Amino acid sequence: MAEKHQSGTTTRPISPTVFDSRSGFMTSQDGLSSSSVETVAGFTAGLVSTLCFHPLDLLKTRLQVDRSTSSRLGSSLRIIRGITTHEGGFTAFYRGLAPNLIGNSTSWGLYFLCYSSLKGAICTYRAQEEWMLTSSDYFLASGGAGALTSILTNPIWVLKTRMLASGAQAPGAYPSFISGAREIYGTEGMRGFYRGLVPSLFGVSHGAFQFMAYERLKRFRLRTLRSEPLTGDPNTETMARRLGNLDFLVLSGLSKIFAGCVTYPYQVIRSRLQTYEAHILYRGTLDTVSQIWAQEGAAGFYKGLGPNLLRVLPSTWVTFLVYENTKVYLSKLAEEV
Repeated sequence: MAEKHQSGTTTRPISPTVFDSRSGFMTSQDGLSSSSVETVAGFTAGLVSTLCFHPLDLLKTRLQVDRSTSSRLGSSLRIIRGITTHEGGFTAFYRGLAPNLIGNSTSWGLYFLCYSSLKGAICTYRAQEEWMLTSSDYFLASGGAGALTSILTNPIWVLKTRMLASGAQAPGAYPSFISGAREIYGTEGMRGFYRGLVPSLFGVSHGAFQFMAYERLKRFRLRTLRSEPLTGDPNTETMARRLGNLDFLVLSGLSKIFAGCVTYPYQVIRSRLQTYEAHILYRGTLDTVSQIWAQEGAAGFYKGLGPNLLRVLPSTWVTFLVYENTKVYLSKLAEEV
């Protein structure tokens, strides 16, 4: 909920959930369960972010599966011209929106729910009051949440990648989300829905690095805002109210850049393995790595990095701002009911 200074002015948003150091779990102050708050806030953040940035996601996917050796800028312009001229103009940039909306909203909802629960479980295991989670604790919690989310949502990402990788009029293209799911099941079986899962699990490290950096940067920022020693989890109400939207923008952006530069190559490998002809072109993850290295060099692992950075920073800002402020809204809503 939002608190007020003595002067009557509203402070920055406060999370409606508080970290209970005795139980080790996030608890609710206003009748809403922690799991409900985290799930709804994450789901909403994923939904809004996807609606805003889907066209850039489509461009990134096209670049990742592009096997040409032209420059990144040249490839981007060529793909944009092709979509505009041959695939139906502006609306074509929203091809594959349905699986992307479902995938991102579901993934973020699950991720924040699991991440919060795992942090609480770690504190319970430590059995200490005001336990300050370490970098490795954050890495473990976010990595575990990411692994579970990847396994549950991989079928959606396979459909999304295939729909974004080609135009609606291309030979063999899926006309819709449902028809695509039916075709994959009919021609490839359940295994087809889990293509690219191995590199996706490797990619769990992206979220782990991102949230580890985010939590540590948050702790550092809090130290600059208070003179007394910092103890406890940085997501408690007392600490969260000291951080504003600008803080969340800067901290989430820096952590995303750090994680993106470290882990981007796995996204290229995953996209190659999830395309229509993956079972013909590649024999597996190692063969994909070998072919990219032999044919395109090290630069091949960073195809689409420019559009990806352009996409992920605004997307990350929107995601975290919507997530944090949705939790505040849920708190106010509960007070009014």
